[in-house]
This record gives sequence, structure tokens and C-alpha cells, in this order.
Amino acid sequence: MGSAGILSDRRGRHDAFFQRAQRENFAARAVYKLQEIDERYGLFRPGQRVLDLGCRPGSWLQYAGQKVGSQGSLTGIDRQPLQVTVKDARILVGDVFAISGSELRGSLSAFDVVLSDMAPDTTGIRHVDQARSEGLFERAVDLADELLSPGGHFLGKLFQGPDFQRLRARLQAGFSEVRVVKPDSSRKESIELYLLALRRKAPL
Repeated sequence: MGSAGILSDRRGRHDAFFQRAQRENFAARAVYKLQEIDERYGLFRPGQRVLDLGCRPGSWLQYAGQKVGSQGSLTGIDRQPLQVTVKDARILVGDVFAISGSELRGSLSAFDVVLSDMAPDTTGIRHVDQARSEGLFERAVDLADELLSPGGHFLGKLFQGPDFQRLRARLQAGFSEVRVVKPDSSRKESIELYLLALRRKAPL
């Protein structure tokens, strides 16, 4: 994936967002999706504890670190190690389907924000890719259910498919506000969108 400022985006070499990320020393153009959502909805604040599921190549952690500051806490997990250094981040190498919530939590009591930009290894067969994406998304929601503090936020990527309404309804049951977001920096041909769930409700 390369060092900071050398991006892992083979298809976007001439893309304006790619070039901007390279200038600003972010690990991938995906950072601008997170930035746009944050600026629109106020996802981050100083001192938060952030969990990034599928954190490679690292641009979301880089951005979150800037927003939560030195009093915040960053935890990321991916199947492969990061090739960028994210200051003070705790990085785990493993499979989100195999790791436990307690391993992700570590010494923390809970997280304030859970992020998931996870995407499946695509086949080009639309319904297969949608089903795999929905599986990753639901695992992220499962972990958010276990690890988010009351009032916390969840943001997850999803290839919209047959289970979309069910997954959105699940979030609506547990959060005060749920938004469907398609960031401007998402490629026009992409079937991805993001579900943003704000202010987790306290358990009854």
C-alpha cells in the first residue's frame, strides 16, 4: 500500500480526490468520504474513542486522529497490517468475524464512534457482491451493538441489496437518527452507500 502520501487506489490515479489525498498525505482518497460526512453531521469531537473496522489502508484512522486529538483513542482492525503509521493508534491484525468484542475493546470500557469502510473481495456478480457486503455490514452492526456507548455513533459502508431495508430498520431501532449518505467523493459508478446512525439509544 505504500507510505503516507502514496495511495493504494489503482483505478483513481488521475482522480482529483486521489491527487488531493496525495498532496495532503492521506493514505487513500476514501478520507474525503469520511470528511464530508463528518462536516455535514458532526461525527467527531475531541477526546472520543474510535473503532475502525477494516481500517486498511489507514486514511480514516488518520482523519479520526486529527479530530479526536491527543485525548482521544484510536483502535483499528484489518486482515493485513497497515503500511502507514497512525500516531497512538492500536492496530489489530485479524478477521472481524473471528475477533471478540473484548479483544477490540482492550482496556477501554466502550467506544464513542464505530466506523466500517469494509468491502468484500468483489466477484463482479452483483447479487453475490451485495450479499457479501451485507454480511460485513451486519457484522459491523453486531460489534457496534456490543461496543458502542449510549449516545455513540455508527457509520458503515454497504452495497445496497435485498437486505437494505431490514438493516436500516435494525439501526433505526437502536439509534435516534439514521441517514443514508452517498458522499460526493464516491465514484459515480459505485453501488456503495453509507448508513450513518447517530446517538445510540440507552438500553431499556
